[in-house]
Amino acid sequence: MATDPLGAQYWTDVDGSRTLVVPVGSIEQHGPHLPLDTDTRIADAVAHSIPDAVVAPAIAYGASGEHEGFPGTVSIGAAALETLLVEYGRSACRWAQRVVFVNGHGGNGPTVRSAVLLLRYEGRDVVWFPCAVPGADAHAGRTETSLLLHLSPEAVDMTKAQVGNVTDIAALLPALRDGGLAPITANGVLGDPTGADSEEGGRLFEALSARAAEAVHRWSPSEHGVIA
Repeated sequence: MATDPLGAQYWTDVDGSRTLVVPVGSIEQHGPHLPLDTDTRIADAVAHSIPDAVVAPAIAYGASGEHEGFPGTVSIGAAALETLLVEYGRSACRWAQRVVFVNGHGGNGPTVRSAVLLLRYEGRDVVWFPCAVPGADAHAGRTETSLLLHLSPEAVDMTKAQVGNVTDIAALLPALRDGGLAPITANGVLGDPTGADSEEGGRLFEALSARAAEAVHRWSPSEHGVIA
C-alpha cells in the first residue's frame, strides 16, 4: 500500500492500523547556499519514502539555538519541542497504533529521545528514526548539499557554496556548546559543499530511505526508543 498524506485525508478514511510517520525538522541557517528548511525537507522526503504509512504534516521548528547567531533561524528550544512531541504523541495515539518521529535535525536528537521515552513509559508505541548518514560532514557541507541537489535542486544555489570550517566536529563541540556556530564558522558551514552533486545525493537518499523503511518494518526500538 502506498504512503498517504494525513492532511489530505477525511477523518472517515484514516486507518489507525497503519504507521503514522511524523517528520521533525528545523528552520535554521544552512550556509549561504541551502534553504532554512533543509532539515525539514530531508525528514519529509524520508517520511514519504516509507511504504504503507500515513505521513503527517512536518513539525517544521526544532531546537536550533546553536544557529541563532544567523538571521532566519527560529528555534523553539528543547523544552517547547519536548512538550510539543509528547502532546502530539499522546493525541495521535488515541487513534494511531504506532507513531514514528523521523528527525532531520541532529540538534533535536536528545529532545526527541526524551519525548519518545516518556511516551513509551506511558504505554504508547512511539519510536524515532534519525536521518543520519554514516560518514557525513557536520552541517551544510557536501552531504546535505548533495541530498538537497537530489531532492530540491531548485532550492540550492551552488554559485554561493563556500567551504566552511572543516575541523572534525568532535574537536569543535566544546566551542559549539559555549557559543554556537557563529564564532567558529562565519558562513555557517561545517564542511565543504563545493564538490556536492545530485547523483551522490541520490545514492545517499536511496540508502537512507531504504534504512528507514527496513527499520519501520522491523520495529525493534532500542532502549532509547530509536529504530535504525
